[in-house]
Amino acid sequence: MLEVIDAGVSAWLWPGGSTVLVVLLTYGAYRIALGLVRQLSEAGSVLRLFLDPSTRAIGAVVCLLALSISLNTLPSDLPLLSSLQQLTTLSLILALTWAAVRLTSAIGEVIVALNPVLEGQWRRARKVETQTRFLVRGLNILIVIIGAGAALMTFESVQHMGASLLASAGVGGLVLGFAARPVLSNLLAGMQIALTQPFRIDDVLYVQGEWCWVEEVTATYVVLRVWDLRRLVIPLQWFIENSFQNWSRNNADLLGTVFIWVDYTMPVEPLRQEFTRLLAQSDRWDGQVATVQVTDSNDQAMQVRFLMSASDSSRNWDLRCAIREGLVTFIQEHHPDQLPRLRARLVE
Repeated sequence: MLEVIDAGVSAWLWPGGSTVLVVLLTYGAYRIALGLVRQLSEAGSVLRLFLDPSTRAIGAVVCLLALSISLNTLPSDLPLLSSLQQLTTLSLILALTWAAVRLTSAIGEVIVALNPVLEGQWRRARKVETQTRFLVRGLNILIVIIGAGAALMTFESVQHMGASLLASAGVGGLVLGFAARPVLSNLLAGMQIALTQPFRIDDVLYVQGEWCWVEEVTATYVVLRVWDLRRLVIPLQWFIENSFQNWSRNNADLLGTVFIWVDYTMPVEPLRQEFTRLLAQSDRWDGQVATVQVTDSNDQAMQVRFLMSASDSSRNWDLRCAIREGLVTFIQEHHPDQLPRLRARLVE
């Protein structure tokens, strides 16, 4: 037994050393070339956006490719050579898959970086970003599936199972399709959302009674940031099957309302004047809409609606709260007798 081991070590001593030397020299040349590229390019350039996220993956591919070429040049009678070649091929396929995923993600980052959010062009930038995120994630899933299939095909046992797999493909496909139906439906919903754009990154949505922003879009679900910093995680399929409100679809302008109940003896004109004064003092009002109307009444009081506009949902909320507080204070100080009251008649 020891003689066999000694013979194997002796046979691999020179070929193995030369192979390791080739790999080390290849890695050294790669690091030198990488350093030169980084010295000659700026930190935020397109080349660096491609290179920085995929440095390790490309290095692994280069080293494994050099190892594979070196092993193929060795004599075929070396012990364990075929097993080592198969292991190298498997590792190279996995490294190529890793590098392809990193490069695809880098493409998405480059596209987003080349379409920044500029004043007056935020809708286009968010549209491009949302579509890019969807497509990159879908492409990465496809790359991983192809890489996994190629890695499995390196094993002879899997190749010999081809006939039996084809025979049972019908039943297996039905079972797999039924089991993966939620995942597939979300993937298809993601493609539909990417093409039709019902919402984009940073859009303001009103979903399931919650006021929230689109924070992250993945291949199967959407992360929504609620106003109180909670997170809603909703499958993409839900947005296809249910209705929701998009408060920034074409622009972020919103109308806001404040309703106040007052007695029938309350004159409306002082309220209108105070409402106009409060809006003029507020930096949250965009100067577009300011309307006061009596919108409802019952047997005890009347309802006055104050309609105003703001440039986005956050300013609209703050403006409504400030106007409501100012109007209530005005009524308390100047017309306290006109607050809603309950009238009754005493009968002897």
